[in-house]
Amino acid sequence: MPEIHALLAFEVAQAIDLDAVERRTGPDSERPGLTHRGRVSALFQYRPAPVRLTRPTPPLPVGRWLTDPSVDLVLYDFGAASVAYRVVLDGGLSELREASRDLRRADHLRTDARAKVEALLASLGPAATRPRVAELSEDYAIFGLREVPGGSDAGTWCRTHAAEIAGVLRPEDLALSPDEVRDATELSISFGPHDITVVDWDGAFVLDPDPEDVRAVLEFANVQLLEMRWLDQELDRAIERSYRLLARRRRLPVRAAGGAADLQEVATLQLESAILLERVTNSLKVFGEEYLARIYRLAARRFRLPDLDAAITRKLGTIESIYQKLHDRAASVRLELLEWVVIVLIALEIVLGLT
Repeated sequence: MPEIHALLAFEVAQAIDLDAVERRTGPDSERPGLTHRGRVSALFQYRPAPVRLTRPTPPLPVGRWLTDPSVDLVLYDFGAASVAYRVVLDGGLSELREASRDLRRADHLRTDARAKVEALLASLGPAATRPRVAELSEDYAIFGLREVPGGSDAGTWCRTHAAEIAGVLRPEDLALSPDEVRDATELSISFGPHDITVVDWDGAFVLDPDPEDVRAVLEFANVQLLEMRWLDQELDRAIERSYRLLARRRRLPVRAAGGAADLQEVATLQLESAILLERVTNSLKVFGEEYLARIYRLAARRFRLPDLDAAITRKLGTIESIYQKLHDRAASVRLELLEWVVIVLIALEIVLGLT
């Protein structure tokens, strides 16, 4: 039977102590690692593993279907949360396409997910540093089948039904052009003859008898996209603030103390941004060419994560340049202030010598 996993990611804190969360939630939480076909790899693992909680919830409508009466919430140590709703359908690709279109209009899912994250965050206490649910969110849908219809080869079946799969991933009212179908389905990967994963920008199509590990990797990639978009926006604001500090007119000697405060502010912005980038980019070990690692790289390519990383790195360099200019200005202010002190002392000595 077809199923949909609707994922919504939120920026919720500067950092989360996952061990403290586990102690607070007790047996309701788990720390799942990444496995593929029952095998655990030391080369592709979370660092540290997130905390996953399952909570009962009233089913919510998605078109003519309802979500499951439970929802999964996942917390990551770098201050992000992901909420996952599951919808089980009866039918085939045409029902998936209809449900995909209805899902795009289901704004109440985002509202409900935000409320659940806020409630969970309020219960964490000091386990969350600087708790707040940012306005920015990132949603992603994973459409799936567990068996190849007709028992054929998964790759062959997907190529035959490429237009229908593209219609699920990009549910437009009009039929998609061959170029659009090709673009929506070109990034795909298989482990065996009975599975295939097609990764697009807003959603993925996963045909797999055991898809949980694949969904976990795609969920993490979606969270990483959110965090990098949020950090990119924060750096834009930090650069604007830093430029304002740099543009201030210098007034001696009053600005000597103010210059130190400006330096401290810019240094704090730079340090916090660099730490978050390091946590986000290094929270998943990605070595070798294992299947899950290749799926992650495929998702990162589709989400343009390397481009975001490069843009963030450039902006961190801009803030470093502004910091250096403010540092040089502060040093110049201190030097000029010292010169004025020396002049005043010499003048005072001369006056005292003449009296």
